[in-house]
Amino acid sequence: MSGRGPAGGGRGPAARGRGGLLRRHRDFRLLWCGETAGKFGASVTSVSMPLVAVAILHAGPFAVGLLTAASWAPWLLIGLPVGAWVDRLPRRPVMLIAAAVSLVLFAAVPLAARAGWLTIQLLLVVALLTGAAAVFFQTAYTAYLPTLLAPDDRAEGNSKLQGSASAAQIAGLGTGGLIAQLAGAVNGMYVNATTFLVSLLCLRRIRHREPRATARTARTTSLAGEVADGLRLVAHDPWLRPLTLFGAASNLALMGYQSIQVVFLVRGVGVDPGGVGGLVAATSVGGVAGAFLARRAADGIGTARALLLFELGFAVPALLMPLAFGGVGLVLFVAGGFCVTAGVVAGNVVASGFRQRYCPPELRGRLAASAAFLAYGTIPLGALLGGTLGSVLGPRAALAVTTAGVPLAALILYFSPIGRTRDLPLSRPRAEGEPAPARA
Repeated sequence: MSGRGPAGGGRGPAARGRGGLLRRHRDFRLLWCGETAGKFGASVTSVSMPLVAVAILHAGPFAVGLLTAASWAPWLLIGLPVGAWVDRLPRRPVMLIAAAVSLVLFAAVPLAARAGWLTIQLLLVVALLTGAAAVFFQTAYTAYLPTLLAPDDRAEGNSKLQGSASAAQIAGLGTGGLIAQLAGAVNGMYVNATTFLVSLLCLRRIRHREPRATARTARTTSLAGEVADGLRLVAHDPWLRPLTLFGAASNLALMGYQSIQVVFLVRGVGVDPGGVGGLVAATSVGGVAGAFLARRAADGIGTARALLLFELGFAVPALLMPLAFGGVGLVLFVAGGFCVTAGVVAGNVVASGFRQRYCPPELRGRLAASAAFLAYGTIPLGALLGGTLGSVLGPRAALAVTTAGVPLAALILYFSPIGRTRDLPLSRPRAEGEPAPARA
């Protein structure tokens, strides 16, 4: 089926009035199902993979830390060129291949355990390769979604995807622990493999095809030149630059406190290890609330003001988290974490909608990869920062320092053009001499 524009079927305003996006847009419904299944599986794996390393292979803290580093390292190693590659190729086939690779790799872990071949080295290879597949999938997915939805539907689509991702994460955390307890940590990897099978089947059934000009535009520059184009777009644009710098600073602070929150709850507050998962899951519920609030706030007060409300206003309660104490004092930790998570998800909804409208289709892959390279690159640094501060200052003081960084990071947005306007721009003006994009 040849694509006829971003709406995936030419749906007009009358069609948009008949029910929600999940009900009336078959292809988005399939994408939503596949993406939600993938997020659920990733959440299960975040519990199962470390448990396999610790319980089955008797790995130490350093080896478990390497697993996390290996899963994020591909963003730093290949993130930039992947953005340029994705802009040269149809995005849906890239997503299909990435999902298939992840399916095979995750299914290989329990099979290797049955054969007696499971080692920490094998887990590290799986983490590295599935992390690389995630770079391809996420970059292609970010660029593909705006071609699937009409502009008026993108806010609702982003909200539904972010909300379901948060709900899937909450369910996955609990399910991962339950599977490990009832069937063993290794069998949790079968769950993740199954979710990628669901994702693969859903993507395969999508009928929408990208317009040829979007999927495959003639290139006159080298791969290195296209990578440089993406970095220049982020560095020079007055709207994209503060958003990207904020993402990097915010991830540094977020990962800093998340890396030590379990130590703080167990050793600083005295929470039983079995209760830690419930507390962390309770803070994650904020993501569902944030997805619900995002569109309403953006429509009511403007997209730029809503972004500041979520990223700065909702970040201030993070300062409550290090004040938590046993018993009723745990409400402080949950309230602070709930607000931060709600703000992060709602801010992501608003920012994603802005990027999809603002960035030309032929640059979306490079923009996604460049922004992710800079923002995700601070994640391992944040984990290292949190662990170092925890060792030097103690868990409570370290949590106080890192949670303070969450609202401080949002000052980047406040002192940028975003802080001086009501609404984010709807489109990017072309630079002098820049050719107009080709018609689909």
